[in-house]
Amino acid sequence: MMGLLNARWPQRLATQPWGLILLVLAIGSFGAVVLYSAAGGSIAPWAANHMIRLLVLTAVMFAVSLVPPTLWLRLAFPLYALTLVALALVEAVGTLGGGSQRWLDLGILRLQPSEVMKLVLVLALARVYQFVPLAHVGKLQGLLLPLLLVAMPVVLVLLQPDLGTSITLIAGGATVMFLAGLSVWFFLVPALIGAAALPILFNMLHDYQKARILIFLDPAADPLGAGYHITQSKIAIGSGGISGKGFLQGSQSHLAYLPEPHTDFIFATMAEEWGLVGGAVLLLAYGILFAWGWRVAFRATGTFQRLVAGGLTMTIFYYVLINLMMVMGLAPVVGLPLPLMSYGGNAMLTVMPALGILIGIDQESRRREVPAARAGGWTSPRPLATRLARPRGMDA
Repeated sequence: MMGLLNARWPQRLATQPWGLILLVLAIGSFGAVVLYSAAGGSIAPWAANHMIRLLVLTAVMFAVSLVPPTLWLRLAFPLYALTLVALALVEAVGTLGGGSQRWLDLGILRLQPSEVMKLVLVLALARVYQFVPLAHVGKLQGLLLPLLLVAMPVVLVLLQPDLGTSITLIAGGATVMFLAGLSVWFFLVPALIGAAALPILFNMLHDYQKARILIFLDPAADPLGAGYHITQSKIAIGSGGISGKGFLQGSQSHLAYLPEPHTDFIFATMAEEWGLVGGAVLLLAYGILFAWGWRVAFRATGTFQRLVAGGLTMTIFYYVLINLMMVMGLAPVVGLPLPLMSYGGNAMLTVMPALGILIGIDQESRRREVPAARAGGWTSPRPLATRLARPRGMDA
């Protein structure tokens, strides 16, 4: 019995961040409740499958958390290469759905490689900056490879076409590059050039993408056509008021006025029944999740770990930000789900392993702090301004 209690896995299990894990399960379970209502009070077809995926991928999250960060360092480039090949295969043999070619049919599941790329791109960029001296980060030799790593998947994703995912990839890559030490001017100057070139870029978009942007600027121009999604989403959110219409009482989703009430517009479905109070509680839960992710980044002991933790936290944040802006009419409709809430396995297949990697980094940081504290080498935490700064030498 003592041998079992002293085994490594029970100790690892006891030190898991159970508060964070319960929070993730709470968000996912609330998503199942909303899906139950969206189906008219039926556990099929969405709520049951959502809970099964949540439980299975929670086990995957635990398994991923046991992988040491040094192994992710070694696997970063191979995983990136495999995912890039999968993105190329989508163009050749991908499955059509919703007017886009984004999936690979593997028989037992339909894999969306662009979702996986959001995770492995952060790993690959962190792997690059692990060995790039800080003095070379802003120079040409320090920019070429990171820009290439971002550009290749973005181009392939735009060909699908999937503007929302490409924006998320660019944002995630830019975040890692900024955290690695790249000056803010490297982002402001291209942004200004892009703003000046907006007319040219607009003409390069697909017709439906142009329509989404024009309708975003003036939804009332075509409320029953291209502006239908945004208009109905605003009606659903606004009609919820402070406390909502009540569980199973949402008219917009139950009467099929709200499009995609179980995927992209699940927040509008929730807000109609749970109101401002429900929306505020959900946003608070996401806020706690992001705060924990940044705490992991600040506590991490190596360059690779810090960049991965910060990059993955912001990648999940961009998921939430873009989806909420979309359903509230603050951004064009781009087709991004709300993490842990929306129905669908591909987004959750990315978010849950990402959380597992964050837990693994957190666990390693805790293990390194304990010996230092026992040896008397622990001092007060470093200032926030220097917590993400990279050391001069190579670290694991």
